[in-house]
Order: sequence, then C-alpha cells, then structure tokens
Amino acid sequence: MVKKRILVTGGAGFVGSHLCERLLSEGHEVYCLDNFFTGQKQNILHLMSNPYFELIRHDVINPYLIEVDEIYNLACPASPVHYQYNPIKTIKTSVMGAINMLGLAKRVNAKILQASTSEVYGNPLVHPQPESYWGNVNPIGERSCYDEGKRAAETLFRDYNSQNNVETKIVRIFNTYGPRMHPNDGRVVSNFIVQALKNEDITVYGKGDQTRSFQFVDDLVEGMIRTMNTDASFTNPVNIGNPVEFKIIELAEKVIKLTNSKSKIIYKDLPSDDPMMRKPDISLAKQALDWEPKVNLDDGLEQTISFFKALIK
Repeated sequence: MVKKRILVTGGAGFVGSHLCERLLSEGHEVYCLDNFFTGQKQNILHLMSNPYFELIRHDVINPYLIEVDEIYNLACPASPVHYQYNPIKTIKTSVMGAINMLGLAKRVNAKILQASTSEVYGNPLVHPQPESYWGNVNPIGERSCYDEGKRAAETLFRDYNSQNNVETKIVRIFNTYGPRMHPNDGRVVSNFIVQALKNEDITVYGKGDQTRSFQFVDDLVEGMIRTMNTDASFTNPVNIGNPVEFKIIELAEKVIKLTNSKSKIIYKDLPSDDPMMRKPDISLAKQALDWEPKVNLDDGLEQTISFFKALIK
C-alpha cells in the first residue's frame, strides 16, 4: 500500500471523523480541516495522539495551501437545522469551498472527491432516483441554499475536470446515520433516538408515510473510498445510499422498541419542500465500485442508540 497524504475538509463532522479514522487505519497521513461550525472536537479527540493525524482550524470559504495527494471535500452543514441557520454561509461554503479546494487540487495535482447529496434530486418525480435524473428542486425555497449549493458544486467539479484536467469524483450521499451524529441536528434518526431515550413525545411530520432509506456511516465511508480509488475516467456522480425503504412512522416505532421507551408518537405539519420519497438507485455503485450497503437498520440503530445513551446520561 502507498502511504498517501490526504486532506479531509469537514473532518471533525459526523461523517468526516469516521472517514479520518478509516484512512488512518489504512496507514495514510490525514489532515483534518474544520471551522467547527457543526464539527466537534470530541469526534476526533481519540485521533489526536496519532502522529499521522493533524487538525487544522480553517474555513474553506478562504483558500488554503497544503501539499496532498487526495482531497475529500465534506465541508458544509448537512442538516436542515444547521444549513438553514445561516443560508448565505451555507451556499458560500458549498460554492466557494468547492472553488478553493478544486484550485488546490489543480495546483498540487491531487485527486479530489466532492461529498454531494441526494438533495440534488429535490422532491423527486422519479423513484428510485438514478444518477441520470436531473431532479425537481425549488431554487428559492428554504432548502435551496443547500440543494442549489451542492448542485453548483457538482457543476464546478465537472468543469474543473473538463477544462483543467483535475481528477474529480462525486458521490451523492443518501440519508446516513450512526455514532457521532449531532444530537441537535434535526435529522430524523437522531431526533427519534434522543426523544425516545428521554421518554419524550416522538415528533412525526405529516402522517409519517413519507419514506426514507437509511445507510450506516461505515457503509458510506467504504463507498467514498472506493469512489476515490476508481480510475481517472470515472468522473460522473454516483449514488451512495441504502435502497431499502422505510416509512418514517416505521422508523419511529422501531426506535421506541429498541430503546424500550415510554414515548408516544405525536404528529405535526410537514415542513415546506420536504421530499415525500427518497430512495437511491445504486446500480452504478454495484457495477462500477462493487459496492452495496452491508449494515442492516436494526444493527446500525443499536450502535447509534449506544452512542446517544452515553452522550445524554
């Protein structure tokens, strides 16, 4: 194995910290860059003693110079609560962050991977969503700072590849959960688990019949690394997600059961632009990466519940 120098932006975040951990375990030198807007030091504390791990406090909105072989660009708030808190900052992070990291990749001849999102499909009119689907996105809605920011970042990656010969990769990440999720990020898995562990009412929006597919963070990290390791001709976006679909109400009932909670389910109005369906077509990932998720929902939820139990004692 060749020891590589790898930069992970957003490396102290939920997904970023797991990626840093995995890359270190494979023997690489890892530079974790984060401005701690949503990333947390406790996510990477256990890595700080590793001599091949370095933490850099920096915001990708500003250029950064470093000699590396690969860049994983994960920097951006990824939950509605956080990305709607400062929408201008969110879209600047996606667009200017992509420009700065692509500029760095061009300068040092590094491979670069963009952590995109299933949100680029908006409220989809095609189900499940293949990479060829262009999406159904509201450009002026509450979620558009994130949705359109990520869509613009994909455009930039495509253009830097064709115009400047930068070796680019794009993964479209579908709902992901696991240990180190932020307890207040407003995502459905963390919301339900925290509410259940506190025996509080579990909040379901709408009737709970909207569907999501949930992948465990270890499966996502595996998919990202496999995408980065593809040859230079593989530049098109690839869906990384779990195609097994669950209704939100089913998830709520499952979490109550696994936590032995006394929580009751209550219903609230559906937020605007909230997609009713979200399910990846992972044919491309299976064919090009030999990848598909391995961790089933019950096993993944148990690991996530254990993490939150320790957190909210």
